[in-house]
Amino acid sequence: MKRISSGGEFEKKIGYCRAVVAGGMVHVAGTVGQGDDVVSQCRSALGIIEAALKDAGSDFAHVVRVTYMLPDRNDFEACWPVLAEAFGDNPPAGTMIECGLIDPKYRIELEVTAVLRG
Repeated sequence: MKRISSGGEFEKKIGYCRAVVAGGMVHVAGTVGQGDDVVSQCRSALGIIEAALKDAGSDFAHVVRVTYMLPDRNDFEACWPVLAEAFGDNPPAGTMIECGLIDPKYRIELEVTAVLRG
């Protein structure tokens, strides 16, 4: 098993890591990004996730499941082009949940599961 830390402030406070590699799978924790709006936060979160996947030996093409969490489901559509660009021709199974996030400044959180590259 391999544990991957991104050094984020909540990892130590809460007691988790950005990702865990186990059994040929990469489990990436819920990830928020920085920015003033949902689209910039989505791009930022994807960048953090991409770095964790790379460190684990995977990438967006190997993501099999994604969960999108937003405090306002009406913000989701604005992120669709960014998400389509990230996942391209290899779209994962996905779920969108409307819920509260850890801090009201966050507009989207993403959680992914991927397989390791062959």
